[in-house]
Amino acid sequence: METIGTPWMWIGFTVLVLAALAVDLLLMRSKGPHKVSTKEALWWSAGWIALALVFNVLLWWYLIEPLGAAEAERVAMEFFTGYLVEKSLAVDNIFVFLMIFSYFAVPAEQQQRVLIYGVLGAIVLRAIMIFIGAALIAQFHWILYVFGAFLLLTGIKMLWSAGQEPDLDNNPLLRWMRNHLPLTPNYHGDAFIVREDGIRRYTPLFVVVAMIGITDVIFAVDSIPAIFAITEDPFIVLTSNVFAVLGLRAMFFLLAGAADKFHLLAYGLAAVLIFIGTKMLIVDFWKVPIGASLGMVAVCIATSMVLSLVIKPRNKEPKPGNPL
Repeated sequence: METIGTPWMWIGFTVLVLAALAVDLLLMRSKGPHKVSTKEALWWSAGWIALALVFNVLLWWYLIEPLGAAEAERVAMEFFTGYLVEKSLAVDNIFVFLMIFSYFAVPAEQQQRVLIYGVLGAIVLRAIMIFIGAALIAQFHWILYVFGAFLLLTGIKMLWSAGQEPDLDNNPLLRWMRNHLPLTPNYHGDAFIVREDGIRRYTPLFVVVAMIGITDVIFAVDSIPAIFAITEDPFIVLTSNVFAVLGLRAMFFLLAGAADKFHLLAYGLAAVLIFIGTKMLIVDFWKVPIGASLGMVAVCIATSMVLSLVIKPRNKEPKPGNPL
């Protein structure tokens, strides 16, 4: 697998991510379980975005000498485009998280803990999938066509089902846990497992973490092929993915009250997947310039958000929470 990433670049990136996660965890622990305010979420979101942009600038600066100014600019643009794509797709992920939290009536003070597990799991999962994907593409170029067709079909399916609420009652994982695990309907602080009448039972918090983990897997399957449409370099693919995922927890609390306002965003995300899938299918006939890809992604997302503010959403009946 050819990559611009030198050993020192990999080490520097790993140290930066571990340090950022350590600071995030330490600050969260120092405040204890609490409901995150919009102001706090805004500051954290701005911080994570700023960190990604600083990394992008440092990447460009570091590559000028070995690659030249034009090539360094191309790599930096690929990182930024990949970051924007993954950040945009993460928004749909967040809306599903919101639905799961609402469905299980997760206490506000426990939501942060669940999201931390989700972020850590997503980073590990995506790293594994990215290296597998890069290895496959290096050996079998035609895999790109498979990725492209998958994204195109996924985008069409998302476009068709946009606006429809997923049916968690019939979710296969949830049904399996209900039928095979002894569950307790009540939360017990931050415990995943408790003993009741001598029987070990799993709390709703355990079920929520499992559901979030499966959601991470599903969305990784969608987003990993999308980033390979931007670049096939494992270093750029992984770094842009990880920086997009790092701000997931802060973005969740920032968007928690805005899910209904951006009810048409799913259509914009579907358009992005359709565009990227088509881009991968025609890559051997016409390579879409990276600047055009960036502009198309930005237009799709911005248009769906503006239309969401103009067109009022349909009223939905609230559903009861914690159905265990």
